[in-house]
Amino acid sequence: MNAGKIMRNGIFEENPIFIQVIGMCPTLAVTTSATNGVGMGISATIVLICSNIVISLIRRLVPDKVRIPCYIVVISTFVTMIQFLLQAFFPALNNSLGIFIPLIVVNCIILARAEAFASKNSPAAAALDGVAMGLGFTLALLIIGCIRELLGAGSVFGLTLLPSFFPRTIIMILPPGAFLTLGLLMAFLNVMQRRRGVTNAKTNQDPSCDGCAKSAGCADCGQ
Repeated sequence: MNAGKIMRNGIFEENPIFIQVIGMCPTLAVTTSATNGVGMGISATIVLICSNIVISLIRRLVPDKVRIPCYIVVISTFVTMIQFLLQAFFPALNNSLGIFIPLIVVNCIILARAEAFASKNSPAAAALDGVAMGLGFTLALLIIGCIRELLGAGSVFGLTLLPSFFPRTIIMILPPGAFLTLGLLMAFLNVMQRRRGVTNAKTNQDPSCDGCAKSAGCADCGQ
């Protein structure tokens, strides 16, 4: 088990929001504030870790034909537990997240990791994958929630950061603001990834090759 690779995949290289573009419903719906984003992210992370461990433990006992219903039963058990805990200790957050807590049961991220990773790896690796994917999901929700709350309400986590004369862009805390924020962030990350790829290509270029067009026998381009 390569712990470093699993963590990098979940947080950066295979981030469920910015790279895989799954789990869009809660991402767009609950990120009207940073608090809601973190609350949803932590809830999904706990469900992800616990369900990954259990699914990994029972992976050899569950017949292949009924594996998806079994996964859903496992996931729904932990979702119900999380909802009860939120109702008991964080009722305001539970009311803010609303229907999206029960909908974690069919969240694409949870089911995808159960099918693609937990059902094929050891419990330790499955737990680590749950931590990594959960952190990647939570980080994405936090970033989107902070941007939307800051521009739409002038605050982050309820703390006012922008002065009163700074105009509030109400559209940012409305549904269109979620699409705008997510789209701009993904565009920014794509540009950064392309620039990094170009930089890496230049770094790895054969030093004897002067721009490929001027040099024969380049190992990279085959000229």
